[in-house]
Amino acid sequence: MPHVDVPGSRLFYETAGHASGEPLLLLHAGIATSRMWDPLVETLAADHYVIRYDCRGFGQTDCEASGFSNRDDARAILDHLGVSQATLIGASRGGRIALDVAVETPDRVAGIVTIGSGPGGFPEVELTDEEEALCTDLDRAWEERDFPRMIDLETRLWAIGPLRNEDDLNPEFVRTAYELGRANLHHQPGVEATADDLEPPAYDRVVDLDIPALVTVGEFDITPALVQFEYLAATIPGASRHVFPNTAHLPSVEHPDQFLAVVSPWLADNGL
Repeated sequence: MPHVDVPGSRLFYETAGHASGEPLLLLHAGIATSRMWDPLVETLAADHYVIRYDCRGFGQTDCEASGFSNRDDARAILDHLGVSQATLIGASRGGRIALDVAVETPDRVAGIVTIGSGPGGFPEVELTDEEEALCTDLDRAWEERDFPRMIDLETRLWAIGPLRNEDDLNPEFVRTAYELGRANLHHQPGVEATADDLEPPAYDRVVDLDIPALVTVGEFDITPALVQFEYLAATIPGASRHVFPNTAHLPSVEHPDQFLAVVSPWLADNGL
């Protein structure tokens, strides 16, 4: 399996498409691994060089609980593959990393797509009663060190969404969503807490981005993601925006054809 060795970690990555194509770097959500991009890769790789990897603490990437920078890891993948600049597509936590990379090293980022993401340093957002109840269950599972239950509750909160009943959803999507979360169970919880945060945070700096940006969110995502979506769409100069209907935090997994129908034309229109 291909890996990039960086201090304290071996980053698992995969590529698809020809290296001469416009590069895309896909950054996965915190409730998933790089496998979340499986439904998209074949289509995107037809005319792009598609790169994806498992962040530290996720999937097939080995790591130590030591200080590190998610931004440095993303750039290390690009450097290893000889890519000087790429369009970053990031879901949730992956979108936050993408924003940090774009703010810190704008010369490395040709364009950016976020999915249910917000910038680092965003003020706390009040939750609904339904969201608060699910978060209380999550906190209890963490305190009891019941990590399998905790991971499933995270999937229930984010991928299913507090306002939806999973029995009403496509069973294949529900199964995939839980599998994506459970693939991280073997990792030591809490690794992410040691990551180096960007200072000053991206919250105050995305207004200076001068690249094509597409900001997206699922209709049934939780309140903080919806608020952050509105902020990014209003703050990043010239940003395009899209709300995916009938989905929550993982629109590219739940409705990949709808996702591609929005993202592929946007990439083409911006020469990316």
